Amino acid sequence: MPDLPTTSRGAATSRRILDAATAEFTERGIAGARVDRIIAAARTNKAQLYTYFGSKDALFDAVLADCLDRGDSHVEFDADDLPGWAVRVYDMTLRSPDLIRLLAWSRLERRPAGLSIGDHDTDLKTTAVSEAQAAGRLRAGDPVDLVMLVLAMASAWSPATGTYAASTDEPAAVHEARRTLLREAVARAVMP
Repeated sequence: MPDLPTTSRGAATSRRILDAATAEFTERGIAGARVDRIIAAARTNKAQLYTYFGSKDALFDAVLADCLDRGDSHVEFDADDLPGWAVRVYDMTLRSPDLIRLLAWSRLERRPAGLSIGDHDTDLKTTAVSEAQAAGRLRAGDPVDLVMLVLAMASAWSPATGTYAASTDEPAAVHEARRTLLREAVARAVMP
């Protein structure tokens, strides 16, 4: 994230820009987002937006980093409890639908086809899965594929699926039934 202003007025302006940009990017993606709509919603001007964030692409990066930095996006990973991790990811998608949509836009508009392997977080997960596989606690196979399979199962009801998005408005019993199904399905998929 860029170095944001330290004055209270500058911090308030940059926060308004981030909030307005989050709404704009979430709804329209990077290509569809318009700086004019962002500055109007943030009650500021282009000069301030570009001074604080540099470009529309850098603003998207700042929005994504801001959403990731919020506590709701952290999901504890445990290679010995992939069913539990899947349920925690499901719960995170309910708490953070904007983040899920932003990640989907990033994937659609920025990343080439295929998996993007090599980021630190993915490396830690696949190393832990590989170690659990070597110890016989998880099924054999490519650790990246196993992590991606579990992540896809956990995200099946997220706003990024394009078919059905779960909502916090649904009854608690519905979510609990999905958590149970998810936990059981992942356990069957990953056990040796």
